[in-house]
Amino acid sequence: MRLLRSSTSLPASSRGAVAAIGNFDGVHLGHRALIAAAKTKAAELGRPLAVMTFEPHPRRFFMPEAPPFRLDALETKVRILEELGVAIVLAMPFDAALAAQSPQDFVDHILARDLGLSHVVVGFDFTFGKARAGNTDMLRTLGAKHGIGVTVIAPQGDGEAYSSTRVRRLLEAGDIAGANRILGRPWEIVGAVEHGDKRGRELGFPTANVALGDFQVPKFGIYAVRAVVDGETRDGVASLGIRPTFDQTTVKLEVFLFDFAGDLYGRSMRVEFHGFIRPEEKFTDVEALKAKMAEDVIAAKRLLAS
Repeated sequence: MRLLRSSTSLPASSRGAVAAIGNFDGVHLGHRALIAAAKTKAAELGRPLAVMTFEPHPRRFFMPEAPPFRLDALETKVRILEELGVAIVLAMPFDAALAAQSPQDFVDHILARDLGLSHVVVGFDFTFGKARAGNTDMLRTLGAKHGIGVTVIAPQGDGEAYSSTRVRRLLEAGDIAGANRILGRPWEIVGAVEHGDKRGRELGFPTANVALGDFQVPKFGIYAVRAVVDGETRDGVASLGIRPTFDQTTVKLEVFLFDFAGDLYGRSMRVEFHGFIRPEEKFTDVEALKAKMAEDVIAAKRLLAS
């Protein structure tokens, strides 16, 4: 799989690809249906399968002060797309120049001139160009001038359309099972392990503090997790919240790995959320907290085993 950061960096041998276009935040089941349609068309035409996405997410560009909302890191998105058989991922830089580009220029200059696409696949609500002036009808009209076919995928869902917004709403409610069902996989946060206040070690549960970055913050509470470091997966339990027992206010993700001893500082950790155990609580004393943490470990092991 080839990751590109500019439309002008596409090798000549990859021109004529079939591309699915969108943000693909979460690469949920709706996105997968879109990519599957592109994969079918690519096989039919004998062309490479590509995905065009945007970095940063356009919402972050237009709303720089908005609370964290990302469902995926780019590395997660690329890994999943590769598993789905995508040969080329184009992570287009979403900047002022791209935001100001007209729909016609987007098709003429990027899709046709730079990429030489043969076909594109988009969702029913796809918009593009300055002020989101372009829609699927315009895409068909502009694409036809360059011989670019267009497939529009209808909403996918289970009575309610699958969407990144829906996944965020479920995470905020602590419904990890519901979010994971729409994603088709465990939701995950990827971040560097940072130094904390070492309080977990003092309590007998040494934790890895994982940077949250721009990820969506789910409901504060305790979660059953699996963590991946350097390709090795370990079961664990995680606390996400502000640690009210110690009158803290900074949101932190703290992961306790079962049967692990080692130095993780500075290393990248992928934390998969497999189940919600309980909401965050404020305890009257440290001993009550330690007793509850021991119960959380048992609950997480039971959940992960099932």
